[in-house]
Amino acid sequence: MSQALERQIKPIYDSLDTGSNKSAIVACNKLLKKYPKNELIKSLKALALVRSQKVEEALVLCDELLQAKPTDDPVLTALMHCLRGLGRHKDMVTMFEDAYKQQPANEELGIQTFFANVRAANWKSAQLIATKMHKQFQEDRYIFWNAISAVLQARDPATPPGMQTILFKLAHRLLESCTSPTYLIADRFYLHLFVLRELQLYDDAHKLLDSEIGTVICNTNLSCNEIRRDIWKRRGMVAEEGARGERRIIEQKDRNWLEFLAVLDATFEGPEKPTAESIEHAVHLFTSVAEIDGTKDRTGLLALLEVEKRARQSNLSTDPGRLPSLLRDYFGRIGGKACCFEDLKPYLAFEGNEKSEWASFLQGVATTADTISNLQRSINAHKILRFMLDPSQVTVESESTLLSTYVDLYLSALPLGADLPSTELQPADDFALLAGNTLVSLWKLTSDAKHLQNAAILLEFALGKSKHSFQSRLLLIRVYRLLGAPSLAVDYYRGLQVKQVQHDTLSHFLLSRASNFSLAASGDLTFSSECLESSQIYLSNTQETGDFIVRAFTSEKYSQIPEFIEFEDRLENSLQRDLVKIEHLRMRTTHEVITSDLIDMELIELKFIFDRTHHDNRDFDILANYQPHFSKSLNEQTLLFNLPAEGHGWLHVFMQVYIRALQQGSDLDDTVEEKLLIGDRPKQSPDPEKRGPLKERLKQVKEECLTELTPDEVLLVTYAKALADWLEPYHDHVRPPPAVVLAEAAKQTELKTGFALRGIEIPPLNGNGNGKKDEEAPAIADPPQEVVEFFAKIKARFEVVVDQPSLNDILQVATLAQEAFMLFVIETLRFKSPSVVKIHKLGALTNSFKPIRATALEVLKFISAGLTTRSEKEGSTEVRTAFIDGFSESLSNKDIDQEFVQGIAKKTTESRKKVLEGVGKGLLRVCSNYSTN
Repeated sequence: MSQALERQIKPIYDSLDTGSNKSAIVACNKLLKKYPKNELIKSLKALALVRSQKVEEALVLCDELLQAKPTDDPVLTALMHCLRGLGRHKDMVTMFEDAYKQQPANEELGIQTFFANVRAANWKSAQLIATKMHKQFQEDRYIFWNAISAVLQARDPATPPGMQTILFKLAHRLLESCTSPTYLIADRFYLHLFVLRELQLYDDAHKLLDSEIGTVICNTNLSCNEIRRDIWKRRGMVAEEGARGERRIIEQKDRNWLEFLAVLDATFEGPEKPTAESIEHAVHLFTSVAEIDGTKDRTGLLALLEVEKRARQSNLSTDPGRLPSLLRDYFGRIGGKACCFEDLKPYLAFEGNEKSEWASFLQGVATTADTISNLQRSINAHKILRFMLDPSQVTVESESTLLSTYVDLYLSALPLGADLPSTELQPADDFALLAGNTLVSLWKLTSDAKHLQNAAILLEFALGKSKHSFQSRLLLIRVYRLLGAPSLAVDYYRGLQVKQVQHDTLSHFLLSRASNFSLAASGDLTFSSECLESSQIYLSNTQETGDFIVRAFTSEKYSQIPEFIEFEDRLENSLQRDLVKIEHLRMRTTHEVITSDLIDMELIELKFIFDRTHHDNRDFDILANYQPHFSKSLNEQTLLFNLPAEGHGWLHVFMQVYIRALQQGSDLDDTVEEKLLIGDRPKQSPDPEKRGPLKERLKQVKEECLTELTPDEVLLVTYAKALADWLEPYHDHVRPPPAVVLAEAAKQTELKTGFALRGIEIPPLNGNGNGKKDEEAPAIADPPQEVVEFFAKIKARFEVVVDQPSLNDILQVATLAQEAFMLFVIETLRFKSPSVVKIHKLGALTNSFKPIRATALEVLKFISAGLTTRSEKEGSTEVRTAFIDGFSESLSNKDIDQEFVQGIAKKTTESRKKVLEGVGKGLLRVCSNYSTN
């Protein structure tokens, strides 16, 4: 390339780097007039088009360039980014392989070809390329790339079990053939140990580990040490591992808990049965550690507790008072630290006099909170006392008394943090959380929403004193959802400032069954936007995690490669990702006009995710749980509808509902989809249950899946299945054949881009012009009772719930009625065309739609009116006054003044009014949009 052309191309790179894609396209077009055959300019234009979402035009350029089989590195790099953006990983692999074939002596091209296969998880191809590169360039790292590729292929779920052993043996042979020892680099040593472990060659692994350099590596590398522990455990070397752990604890003062566990396992799980002498030896060791460390480190103290716990389980404990004594000792030293409660929870399962003595000790501690250290001791004492409560001790009266205690202690301790910067947490925050837990418990005991309202007041007050209290925000989100005040839940969720992968682990706090609260039908896209925002992490995962894997290969971090691959897989196949996808679809259908484009787009995406093996990455334990040991956790108590969070069964059922409806409303069959698909198809699941015909599997609703649904959701699913079963024969009869669909797609693409679709041969149409033989339409069947009666049933259900204090049932019934109507719209869209009805003689079928539609519209308007009436009531002075009056005696006459309570009452009732009013208006808008055939 000439220097003059380089200078002209540089501004294009600058525009792409700054996101000025339009400027880049203009500059490319200008240069292409001078250099119409320049591949680099074309590839840069294709990249700018991809980033501008001009997919059809980008595809034309990409296909043209791929056909030319480029070899220049800048062109390949630009095209790689284009193809990754389009999801065409197979084409990217082919592009680099073609380039490498043309220049087999180009080592950099070989590396890029290897990495292209790595990004596409083509481990077999990657292994072959690494083999070729080692033969050609004689570099040791390519042997290890070859070996790790074989290992990763063996770990792939799609690899047959018999083949896995062969691949591990291949990796072993490769590592043994390497001229340089694996211990020269710690991660090479790790890979060698990993393969030996998988092949159960424990003697060989032991030789490596027992060597001087092997010992050094394991002492300095956590990954190698972890695999060493596992190998020794599999060899039954529990006693040896315990002795090693003891030496490291004494000689090197190692306080890694794993070393202490090694000693504990050797004492209680070794080849010799535990004895009083071996237990006493462990006690002596850990006691000396605890004395040496004092309050600097708590590992020795915890180990002593673990010894006593295991001794009791083995019936070898000789001192009944030892456990309470150890607990008191631990509390005396560590009670002033926040970790104390969680540390002691595993050791609190005891009864009788021991429990009474321990409780008496804690009650003496719990009353003092004059310094920050004593405050933390008091907090830990109250947490433990609450955790140890028995069912008989949890009553409305006792919980009310505890609530008053927690609030008094919280308010009296606030001055301790008065001078702290606003960025710091208040030392007394945990008392507010204890009070919040207690109020939730009172709500569960009484079903009185005033306790949730008081929880909102108290937590709002606490958050005003401690603005960055993450736990207060999380609990407030749950409380406001239970109170039917979703806009406030959104505000506090946004205040969490969730970043990156936290969207996957925490978004369920806001987006679980979010369609119940969505006002998308009335034009408010708040929840839809949150769905899209939370989904960005999955796009980033697709684009970025592959780069992390490539960097790990480059730097030979073989211990990290499986972890990155697992991370990528867990995000790509995240349960939360697809739960949010379904929720967004349920909102989208109410906001956007139902068209064939929307149906086709959503159908393809849902079909791609239907057979995924989902990973549940949601974090439910993050919510601070201070409920008694026998009761449900705070997370379980604050879930909507008193049901577990939506899981695999719930997702499976709703995907079945929507795929069937969209499939029937779409003209895309598998043949057309294959031709028009832009990106790669997902890999087929190895699960035999997911290999049958999709159409049949969509009809099989499993009873165990329905247990995750509310009764109202089950009613909707039953209706949707009956509707799809009824209309399926008519859709199959009317749907145009693939040739017609492809011809229309080709025509539209050419009109849009000026280029014909590549690689698509459109077969000739039959003589009747529609590509389909003349066939008799299926006999017109009457609509099933489940369809005919659904809207009457949902109306009756609404009449039952409309006056209930809780809004969640009201909102769910209303939104499910709306959803049922939208499914009806999707299923009947094909039959709106008079010509289709006339040609196929389906007049009797469309006539049967009219009474169903009329009833549905009537019911939706009835529900809308009921919601409007209820919203006016929620916004009334009486409801607000009742909210304020419900401020319990346990919380009144404290530092929480009446004006503050009035403010919370106002914004809560306004939020409740807003959601009722918004859903009601949305129903009317849906009725208006689809009131005619």
